[in-house]
Amino acid sequence: MPKNLFKIAQTKKIKYFLISFVDLFGVLRSKLVPTQAISEMQKNGAGFAGFATWLDMTPADTDMFAIPDPDSLIQLPWNKEVGWLASDLWMDGKPVKASPRVMLKNQIKKLGSKNLKMKSGVECEYFLISQDGTSIADPRDIQSKPCYDQSALMRRYDLIKEICDSMITMGWGPYQNDHEDANGQFEMNWNYDDCLITADRHVFFKYMVKTLAEKHGLRATFMPKPFQNLTGNGCHAHVSLWDDKTNKFLDSNDRYGLSKLAYNFLGGLIKLAKPLSAFFNPTINSYRRINAPPTKSGASWSPSSISYTGNNRTHMIRIPDAGRFELRLMDGSVNPYLLQAGVIAAGLYGMSNKSDPGEPLNCNMYTDYEKYPDLEKLPDEVEDAIYNLDDSKEIRECFGDEVINSYIKLKKNEINDFNKTESFNKEDPVTEWEKNNTLDC
Repeated sequence: MPKNLFKIAQTKKIKYFLISFVDLFGVLRSKLVPTQAISEMQKNGAGFAGFATWLDMTPADTDMFAIPDPDSLIQLPWNKEVGWLASDLWMDGKPVKASPRVMLKNQIKKLGSKNLKMKSGVECEYFLISQDGTSIADPRDIQSKPCYDQSALMRRYDLIKEICDSMITMGWGPYQNDHEDANGQFEMNWNYDDCLITADRHVFFKYMVKTLAEKHGLRATFMPKPFQNLTGNGCHAHVSLWDDKTNKFLDSNDRYGLSKLAYNFLGGLIKLAKPLSAFFNPTINSYRRINAPPTKSGASWSPSSISYTGNNRTHMIRIPDAGRFELRLMDGSVNPYLLQAGVIAAGLYGMSNKSDPGEPLNCNMYTDYEKYPDLEKLPDEVEDAIYNLDDSKEIRECFGDEVINSYIKLKKNEINDFNKTESFNKEDPVTEWEKNNTLDC
């Protein structure tokens, strides 16, 4: 029996529910529903016009319904009257194939057919900036190497504390908060979990950070590269595969502590990194972070080549500990559901084809990349990533032509809109178009 949201609302004194979904561009869409109507919404969903969001639909299409998942319910810690719900999209009695949460659940189902599930954690970096987005919010945060700066961290104590207290209240298990490598940049970490839970929490985390920042008179952005001279916002994912109780990536006899299954999974990500960049680095601005020149602090902390290593942060994939690896490719604009769905899809491909990732590289890839001229490079612009996605029969088989064609169509429309007034050059300042369209990603 599913949880009864009306009864839960009575117990928790929830007066309103946000029935939410994320579109293909990662925009969080919602309707605010009074508790007296939640039973009907739980059964049949809240109605939306799909064309009004970033989904490949027309004004002539029938209503789209967001059916909330009661297991995703979060009571807003800062406003207990409101409950937030993640939803799956339905149209004409069938799931919407291009609904990102549905896309992830389909990949989870494929993994489940092998009696496996993916557990993951994400590291979401963000900047605290001025309201107009032109500068960081703290004029005293000026060190050339500001990472872990205690003074800059504690000047934002009231906001960081409220976000972390909220995560504690929600049972996420937050365990550290820090000032990151760029001036004005922060990161907050919480425990890993099943990948659908992590994706839902990732969506809510971005909403929570932006909301609480506004409450404190600030603006938060997850934009990949809002400032030309500063390190960009990454969104690293830590990944492992499990059966009911056992970490199937763990092998204590391996030099890095990974099983053959883990290397095959990793090999799939190596193989499909270029087309998946269209999901993992989805914006024009993303490619100011990828293949970027050194920043004020001395390093971009983002990958440029498709490589893996041990505990070494200059590569696309790092193995920091036995039984898991860290994918460092994604940035702050990544759609939380497409992040997890893309990782599973690549991993399933690698497992099915027993993909060999090759030997790990233990060099400093930022300085030694010229020694490996045959190593594949990541896409240099969003157009390159879209081309690779369009050309990938493997990703098309994973998600279906209809979904991939819709995504590519919408991204090409976005690129065309940019090209009407701007041109992209990593050496030039961040454009107004990028700020207007990506600061609130």
